[in-house]
Amino acid sequence: MSHAVNPSPSKDQLNVAIAQIAPVWLDQKATISKIKDAISDAAGQGAQLVGFGETLLPGYPFWIERTDGARFNDPTQKELHALYLDQAIVIERGDLDEVCALVRDHSIAVYLGIYERPMDRGGHSGFCSLVYIDPTGVIGSVHRKLMPTYEERLTWSPGDGNGLRTHALGAFRVGGLNCWENWMPLARTALYADGEDFHFACWPGGERNTQITPFLAQEGRSYVMSVSGLMRVSDFPQSTPHLDRILAGNGDNEFLANGGSCLVAPDGSYVIEPIVGIEAVKTATIDHGLVRRERQNFDPVGHYSRPDILKLEIDRRRQTAGRFVD
Repeated sequence: MSHAVNPSPSKDQLNVAIAQIAPVWLDQKATISKIKDAISDAAGQGAQLVGFGETLLPGYPFWIERTDGARFNDPTQKELHALYLDQAIVIERGDLDEVCALVRDHSIAVYLGIYERPMDRGGHSGFCSLVYIDPTGVIGSVHRKLMPTYEERLTWSPGDGNGLRTHALGAFRVGGLNCWENWMPLARTALYADGEDFHFACWPGGERNTQITPFLAQEGRSYVMSVSGLMRVSDFPQSTPHLDRILAGNGDNEFLANGGSCLVAPDGSYVIEPIVGIEAVKTATIDHGLVRRERQNFDPVGHYSRPDILKLEIDRRRQTAGRFVD
């Protein structure tokens, strides 16, 4: 199968794009501008879906492990956490409206990793969220990461199952997970059970993380697109509080996150090899026919399952702290 972009895809084909870019760290408006440029670039290449890395907007919390983040009641942690919340995305007040309008104009679907400050949880805690925006510019789901990893728990709240859902896009049903929850077998199974055959895995960056992608593709017999952020020393604004401490120990290493974004077919072969160390928007054509061929000998929730013995129960209710009856 050709990996080149088909400008006129058939009903079985979909043009998809990886957008591996760096944020303007902890600067919501400037990062949105970069995201919009990448969406326009992907649309110009004929993409019908484009994906971005984990909490790209407004950036991954790199400071925690570098500034003694677990120290209780520490002024430095409070200052950086407050800045992070200030630059977080509040969907309810329209922070993604510009992006949604551009998506509608280009008729392109988007998976976007954000640091979300939701009003339905009081508006003062943040979540690592993966937003799906459909080609009409409507937000189809907001998946809040089920379990932040290690030091992430010091600034990200645990999410819920509301976003464990897939969306119809051409011949495909697309679904996605954040970073380390791609290792969670039951989270993956929830999406398989909802018909997923294109999986979007977003990461903060790191080729060591995205090495799991061929395994995910072979298990799900689906296309899997891993999209990472990129973070270089030069990507930190000089105005960043405590920048010297954040970068201390990095030595001559240019990268805090080196990307590694890639696209893998249902047979485990690379469609787009890992992209390391550069910002790039790369597009390829995928074919649903290959999904159907690979499902012939393994379908994890179809003919190769035993729901009479093994069954998963998924709670997709949105968790809220209060129910108000007026």
